[in-house]
Amino acid sequence: MSRTTLKDIALELNISVSTVSKALSDSYEISEATKKTVQEYAKKHNFHPNKLARSLKIGKSNTIGVIVSNISNTFVSQILDGIQIASQQTIYDVIFMQSREDERVEKNCIDVLRMRGIDGLMIAPVSSGSNIEELKDLIKAKIPVVIFDRINHKLDTFKVGVNNFQGAYNATQHLIQQGKRNILHITGKNLGVAEERLSGFKAALSDAAIPFNEKHYIECSFNSTIDLDKSIREIIIKEYIDHKNIDAIFGATDVITTRTLGILAELRIEVPTEVAVIGFSNTQIAASLNPALSTVVQPATEIGEIATKKLIDTINQTRPIHEFETIELPTQLVVRKSSL
Repeated sequence: MSRTTLKDIALELNISVSTVSKALSDSYEISEATKKTVQEYAKKHNFHPNKLARSLKIGKSNTIGVIVSNISNTFVSQILDGIQIASQQTIYDVIFMQSREDERVEKNCIDVLRMRGIDGLMIAPVSSGSNIEELKDLIKAKIPVVIFDRINHKLDTFKVGVNNFQGAYNATQHLIQQGKRNILHITGKNLGVAEERLSGFKAALSDAAIPFNEKHYIECSFNSTIDLDKSIREIIIKEYIDHKNIDAIFGATDVITTRTLGILAELRIEVPTEVAVIGFSNTQIAASLNPALSTVVQPATEIGEIATKKLIDTINQTRPIHEFETIELPTQLVVRKSSL
């Protein structure tokens, strides 16, 4: 069956296409009787407006693009929940895409969303400088960009995330207070939040007069979970099983922290008796793991909501914006058995 169009309704009701369009938009120019007739006919014949045609006409799609690393990540899914909560209170639809921690995939996402005619973009960038020229081009084309989560990206725009320095400092300080001095810090290669979390880690060590050991800072690739697990397993075998050089592990991300706990179990290394574990993780099952996982929890849903509102406010601005703010929300340290 062919799709009902504005022209079909106009011909059937013997009125103009313009009148049909205005009636469906509840325009004050059209009488209540005509609006009722048109709207009832449209509903009966399953009419749905062509948003693309309308966006071409008015130069606005009422659509926002969102690029994240991986939707399967608990932290990311909580941010997306916040984005959806905020967007449902507006006229904006949302298109979600995944970069999968690959700059080339991220560039393709940006290109696809721009071709789809988005009014604005929210992005958690792959790295601190990834696709910066493409993002600048969007802004030049009057398509605002808001960066969330990985807020150390070099683009000059609004950014919403957490105080990564303080979160890492608090986690490291907690391990030190438990008597740990040889702490392995595992992070992601080119990860957008790695630098600030490393700074917090180093600062906590320095305040406790513990020298920073470069061998205890490891960057792992996120290209595949197989490669990630291999890297984590190799460093644990080398630094603990072979040399007993570590007594605690601080994971910089959700994925790293939870997978580290699993690998320690595979290697029959007791947590926290032999090696304590803590890390950034928003997984809702942290308390159900064995042992229960100590975590730095980020207000993910709030990040999504604030970033969405900030982007929509920017889209609706009538004057150019020259000063941008970076919003850093506080994290929460949740101590459980894995680090005690």
